[in-house]
Amino acid sequence: MSEKRRDSRSPYMEWAKLSSAAKFNLATSGMSNLPLSALPVTLDDLEITGTDPYGFAELKERLAAKAGVESENIVTAAGTSMANHLALAALIEPGHEVLIEQPAYDPLLSTAEFLGARIRRFPRRFEEGWEIDLERLAAAMSDETRLVVVTNYHNPTGVRTSDQVLAEIARLAARRGAWLLVDEVYLEACFDPDAISAFHLGSNVVATGSLTKAYGLSGLRCGWIIAPAEEARRMWRINDLYGATPVHLGERASAVALDHMDTLAAAAEERLERNRELLARFLDARNDLEAVRPQAGTIVFPRLAGRDEGDTERFLTLLRERYETSVVPGRFFAEPRHFRLGVGGETVMVEEGLARLAHALDEFMDASG
Repeated sequence: MSEKRRDSRSPYMEWAKLSSAAKFNLATSGMSNLPLSALPVTLDDLEITGTDPYGFAELKERLAAKAGVESENIVTAAGTSMANHLALAALIEPGHEVLIEQPAYDPLLSTAEFLGARIRRFPRRFEEGWEIDLERLAAAMSDETRLVVVTNYHNPTGVRTSDQVLAEIARLAARRGAWLLVDEVYLEACFDPDAISAFHLGSNVVATGSLTKAYGLSGLRCGWIIAPAEEARRMWRINDLYGATPVHLGERASAVALDHMDTLAAAAEERLERNRELLARFLDARNDLEAVRPQAGTIVFPRLAGRDEGDTERFLTLLRERYETSVVPGRFFAEPRHFRLGVGGETVMVEEGLARLAHALDEFMDASG
């Protein structure tokens, strides 16, 4: 009898799809989804079937211009998760050693495991502001390391890593013949006109992103990979295993969105500024929470002051069941004392969600002493 295939799954994605919904949803990490009416697209802009077997040329051209690269460096994908899957599949082989940050976004870890990688971890610590310690990262690498994986902005903490640090990580990886993969889907939410893709920081760097988190365009599934041309071609061929052609209707709508990105970004930035002010006031008023406060973005990763992981689980149960409010438990990031809080939703919902979070904290702390 053949050996049973191990159960491959993402516990976080299962929870996010089946259990995260609540009347006041602070678990969502991106901007709330826009309706079609908010996208300046007409039927004349759309078509069901295209002629480009490896990605709609106009979409690749717009993404290339956005990233400051050539079209041959762009691979489109169904969101950042599929982009990460394709990138990992192209850059590693079964048995290769992959070094991944901790805490980390679960699907990155689960996908590397699914592809047969040997996983090593390097820590990012709350006490150090969740920053990457280069000496600790270098010590975690070995001569067998073939890929280093980080997120920027960091998921789940929202902390931004500087270009200088990322360039040094790329250099450390290159010395061992390894790649650096940077998931930069949250970088879009900094709305920094001077921000550049990590792809430009080293010849061994591959970057992924999408229109999901910063613009509320999750339904378009417009993800991408920025990679050297040879690796990009390999990723397109690997994608042949998952689908004959991309969804052309979504490709065309995504191209329209990119044509109007200034307008979409301005609206998202305005709302996020309001919501981040609400978050700042909320954190200022709480001495029972500890948090590293990112300078921008949609997420933060606080913890209950002086409490253990059991307390955190009980608090999150109270928050959900009595106050109808959800956040992401830190156990999905191997940090069970923490929880991820997102403020990309409609301002009225975020304001009420934070108020309910405050009431739940008051009740929990009074009851537990």
